[in-house]
Amino acid sequence: MIEHRAGAPTASDHPPQSVVALVDSASSTERELIGRWIADGGLAAELGVGAPVTQLDLDSGAVADRLTGRTDDPLVVPIRVLWLPPERDGVRRVTFSDLALLTNPRRPNRLAQRRLVARSPDRHLVLTGSPARLSELRANNPEAAALHHTGATEPFARAVVRAAVVALERAERTVIGDRYKVPRLVTEEILDSPEFLRRLELIADESGTDPQEVHRRAERALNELVAAQSRTVSDLFTQAMRPVHASTWKVDCDESGLAALRELNRRYPLVFLPSHRSYVDAFVLGDVLARNDFPPNHVVGGANLRFWPMGPIARRTGTIFIRRSFGGDTVYQAVVEEYFGYLMSRRFNLEWYFEGGRTRTGKLRPPRYGLLNYLAAAVRQERIADALLVPVSITYERLNELGAIADEQVGGRKKSEGLAWLARYVRNQQHSAGHVYVRFGAPLSARERLAAHGDPLAVRPVRIPLHRTDTTGRPPAAAELEPLSGDVGEKERAAVQKLAFDVAVGINRVTPITVNALVSLALLGVHQRALTRDEVQEVLAPVLDYVEQRDLPRGEIAKLRDEQSLAVALEQLSLAKVVTIYRSGVEPVYAIEPGAHLEAAFYRNSAVHWFVNRAILELAILAAVDAVPDDPADKAVGPDSDALSIAWDEAFDLRDLLKFEFFFPDRSEFAERITAEMLLVDPSWRTRPRDTLGSEILAALTDTGFVMAHRVLRSFFDAQLVVAERLAAREPTAEIDKKEFVDECVSVGRQMLLQQRLHSTESVSTELFGSAWKLAGNRGLLEPADPASEQSAADLAERRREFAERLRTIGIRISRAAALDPSNLAAGRTR
Repeated sequence: MIEHRAGAPTASDHPPQSVVALVDSASSTERELIGRWIADGGLAAELGVGAPVTQLDLDSGAVADRLTGRTDDPLVVPIRVLWLPPERDGVRRVTFSDLALLTNPRRPNRLAQRRLVARSPDRHLVLTGSPARLSELRANNPEAAALHHTGATEPFARAVVRAAVVALERAERTVIGDRYKVPRLVTEEILDSPEFLRRLELIADESGTDPQEVHRRAERALNELVAAQSRTVSDLFTQAMRPVHASTWKVDCDESGLAALRELNRRYPLVFLPSHRSYVDAFVLGDVLARNDFPPNHVVGGANLRFWPMGPIARRTGTIFIRRSFGGDTVYQAVVEEYFGYLMSRRFNLEWYFEGGRTRTGKLRPPRYGLLNYLAAAVRQERIADALLVPVSITYERLNELGAIADEQVGGRKKSEGLAWLARYVRNQQHSAGHVYVRFGAPLSARERLAAHGDPLAVRPVRIPLHRTDTTGRPPAAAELEPLSGDVGEKERAAVQKLAFDVAVGINRVTPITVNALVSLALLGVHQRALTRDEVQEVLAPVLDYVEQRDLPRGEIAKLRDEQSLAVALEQLSLAKVVTIYRSGVEPVYAIEPGAHLEAAFYRNSAVHWFVNRAILELAILAAVDAVPDDPADKAVGPDSDALSIAWDEAFDLRDLLKFEFFFPDRSEFAERITAEMLLVDPSWRTRPRDTLGSEILAALTDTGFVMAHRVLRSFFDAQLVVAERLAAREPTAEIDKKEFVDECVSVGRQMLLQQRLHSTESVSTELFGSAWKLAGNRGLLEPADPASEQSAADLAERRREFAERLRTIGIRISRAAALDPSNLAAGRTR
């Protein structure tokens, strides 16, 4: 009953003179079973103590009347009867067939209990929780125990009941497994917390609100928030949903390291932070963890999924529905922070989708920081020793919900979730969609990372044995509890943002390259042209070589070297209406289905981050070639602006332009990665003369037959160009409404497509326009100029025009890169 105890009596120098059995029973049958077991010496044998036993109901009233006021020091032990489902294939789980008896096998009714005792004695056992002396319980709850002397016995009695329930739950898990770890009496314990009550009093004082009203609001918020997990509902829900998804995907999970992660979970709470591409993400991850005997996660979900029957079921399986906006509600904010701290302090695992919603483009979205702030608060306040953040990549070979996602990108309205949506969802899962890849990144110590990123309330790190290493070969470290001093505020916020960045990098690092990602990459790289199967293989061959050379994580992409396997992949994308096939000529030819470029880009973008540095290098090489004159006698380029310097300047500027799309490392590590890419293009580049370096590396790049800039970056820079030109067309002193502006970009983008100023429809995307809007804001191009200052308006107008012109130059270079692509050279087709 005390957290650090695990069975056996207390560490007292003398044996207890009496034992108090706190009996948690719901029927006369259970009381008889417990009474008979005690009378037969079961409790004495288990404790190794022969002292007389007093039985009390596990009820705060009974405890207050007959236990808390005792002057001796009895040993207190909680007891209950544990009922078990029938064993099937070596596993005891509730199935729908069990419900035919109209009773819950884990909580059978009175008649069922008597029948089970008579016919199936293996279906129950008497369970004891870890015991504790009454003095230890008082020491563990000093504030509640102190109130006893004032006549208030209920707070300490409730604390004893909660400790008994927790001890019994832990004892149950030793029998039924960790996957059934669920919290009990959460609301009651939080509302009894002296620290939380003091915070509510402070809120009441600061807001001038009646303290009782603040307490009532906190209780309502907790009842709305707290997930009431049920083991039976979890079993049944898993049994119902597993066949639905099993017919759709074949789950490919890398389980290496999960055993070590499970062991770490005995000391630290785990926070699973998956990528979010589909509604099915939580089901896929939950099933993987359940199969590996992890306790169920508390999953933070959006209120859009609270509809009946999903909402009630989700809450019973551990979903926490949090309001999207707190609206300045300090009571609700305090409740959320307290609930998160409570769960983590009890080592209940959490799961949320830190991008804030499903990606609309296929790549990771910029992270949201709200929930990470609550986690950081629990670490700083030392409510937990540490929390381990687990990046999780969930990548689908195909997704049946892409049509709706693509429609939203061109201005369509998102359809609200409800019964009709649920029926469509289940129906869509009947179509096979290939593999779903689940990969776990190296866990990150929240305390260590916050400290490393300059959080003044974090701690200095020490090492703990995590289950895999980072790219340097060093395992990430945990942290010792030694607070640092310093000011808080901006440093704390910056540390949380960098922590989110670490998670995103961890996800990308383990995201595999899929078959459909590469096929889409190949077909999106040609402009209004179909490819034969041989041409698709010619495009893919150097890409596959590159992936293998770098040993990047990948799915079954090796089969794309086989002509028949490639044909199957193309046929499957045709069935998904992403690829169109013309079969009436000499041989089949393949192209992206008209209007399906956004869907194809979604598949490509799941792996696009692996090729971004290569694409940046290509554009940097072209910039160097453009800047260095052909005639060495031309002195337009000075000695400080040789080809190498120009290329580096261009690479860093491209990195800055794309920083709201991709997760780049700091400048020094970025430079190392670009250098590594350069060595793959031309291993001898360091020994080449600097005055001819650009042209010689360009020749080496062309010889590789592997050009990525137009396949990887064109859509992002085209979307930025639309935003830049619309900004340049605006009056510099005018306010700009973001929603109206993005809608305007969608309309003008369609016009630019018709004029062939944009390459494809994938550039006309509200998500990409939103990122370009952030970039423009970061460059100071959104705030209107002072109407009273003509110079201010002229300067802003000029900077907006320069921004648009810069993006036009990049677009020209991307077209030149496309001209180097062998597939375009063969066809004589470039934009």
